[in-house]
Amino acid sequence: MYVARADPTRPKWYTTVPYPYMNGYQHLGFGSSFLRAEFQSRFRRMLGYNVLHPQSFHCTGLPILGAAKRIAEREPKQWEILRQMGIPDREIPKFADPMHWIEVFPAGTMADLKALGAAVDWTRSFITTPLNPPYDAFVRWQFLHLKAGGYVKIDKHPVIWCPKDQAPIGDHDRLEGEGETPMEYTLLKFPLADGRFLVAATIRPETVFGQTNLWVDPEVTYVVAQVGDERWIVNELAAKKLAEQGKSVAAEARIPGTELLGRDAVAPAINRAIPILPSSFIDQGRGTGIVTSVPSDAPDDYVALRDLQHDDAQLAKYGLDAERVRGIKPIPIIRTPGWGPLPGVEAVERLGIRNQGDREKLEQAKAEVYKSGFYRGVLNENCGPFAGVRVEIAKEEIRKELTSKGQADLMYEPSAPVVCRCMTPAIVKVVDNQWFLAYGDPAWKAQVHEAIA
Repeated sequence: MYVARADPTRPKWYTTVPYPYMNGYQHLGFGSSFLRAEFQSRFRRMLGYNVLHPQSFHCTGLPILGAAKRIAEREPKQWEILRQMGIPDREIPKFADPMHWIEVFPAGTMADLKALGAAVDWTRSFITTPLNPPYDAFVRWQFLHLKAGGYVKIDKHPVIWCPKDQAPIGDHDRLEGEGETPMEYTLLKFPLADGRFLVAATIRPETVFGQTNLWVDPEVTYVVAQVGDERWIVNELAAKKLAEQGKSVAAEARIPGTELLGRDAVAPAINRAIPILPSSFIDQGRGTGIVTSVPSDAPDDYVALRDLQHDDAQLAKYGLDAERVRGIKPIPIIRTPGWGPLPGVEAVERLGIRNQGDREKLEQAKAEVYKSGFYRGVLNENCGPFAGVRVEIAKEEIRKELTSKGQADLMYEPSAPVVCRCMTPAIVKVVDNQWFLAYGDPAWKAQVHEAIA
C-alpha cells in the first residue's frame, strides 16, 4: 500500500533517511532518527500528498571489512558484539566473510522495520556496493559529473588514517572520534650545543615570547632522527607520524630523557638559552613528547614548575641547579580583559589547584585561559614586532615567521583521539596524489547557499 506511483493530480513528497550501515542490527538511535522521517511521510499522506519513501542499506566502506577481519582474528570484543545481537556462537565464524554481513543484516533490518510498521516503499530498496551495478553506476556518474565541473581535484591533503588498514577513515569507519579532523601543530625547534634540535609541538605559537624552560619526561627514551638536513630529538611515535606526513625521517639513535635534563637549549623567537627540566604531565601520544613551558599562560606549565621548585628530592635526583630552577618566573605576555598579567597563575590559584595530579581542575583552567586569551587577548610590548596585535591574528603570523626563519615546522594530529573500527588508534597522514572533493571552492559554496536559501 506504500508503493509510490506517478500521479500528476497530486502534489509530490519525497522522504529519505541516510542509509544505515550494515555492520550489525540497528539500535534505538537509528530508530529514533528513522521515525522522525516516518512520521513526516505519514503526515504528508494524510494531507493528500503522493509520498515516495524508500529505504536502503549501506554496505560499502571499511566497517564491514574491519569487523569481518576481527572475527577472522578471533578478536574477543567483536565476537561479544555479535553474541549480544543474538548471533549463536556456531554462526559467528561465518562473519569472517564480509559477504555474510551483507546477506544477514540488510534482511534483518528490513524485517525489523516491517515489524515496526514502517510505511516504506520496499519495491525501491537496495544495497550499495558494486554488488548492485545500477547504484554503482549512479555513484560513478556522480563523480564523473563532479569531475567535469572541476569539483574533484587531485592534491596533497592531511587525512585521518588507520596505520593498520593503511587507509583513510571517515566518520562511519570509526569506533571513536566521529567528526574529528586533522589539526595543525607548530613544531618549535630548540638547538642544542651539539647541533641537534629538541622539537616541541604546540597549538599556541603566539606564546613563544613567554618561554621559560623545556619539559621532557625522564621516564621516556627519545629518538634521535635525521629529518631532512637536521637531527631532531622526538619520541618514537612522533618520528613514525612525521614519516607519514611527507617528511624524510631516519631514526639514528635513542636517548633517555634523563640525559637531556639540566642542559640548555636555545628557544625560538626569544633566541636565548632555557633549561631542560623533568615533568610527567606530557601526553606522549600527541605531539613530540617534548613541551615548551609558558607558565604565564599555561596552567599545566605553572603547576609543574611550582611542584619542581618545591621538590628538593627531584632537584637532587636529576642534578639540577636548584637556585636556577627556583629563580624561574612567569613572564607576562598577553593582556586579556578580566585577567591579571599572568592568567595561567591566576587560574591555578583561583581554582585551588594543588599539584599536577589535580587533572580535572587543570583542564578547566586551561580551557578558560586559552579561550579568553585567544578571542580577547592582545600581545604585550615584550613580544617584539607583534606587540599590540590580537592573539587570534598573531597566532598564524608568528607561526609563519618562525617557519620562514627555519625555527619552526608543521605537524598534524587528530583534533581528538580517533579509533578505527579495527580498534587501531588513528593518526594523520598527508596523502599525496589523491582525489578530493573541493568543498572549499568559494564559487561552488555560493551556488549551494543560493540553492538552499
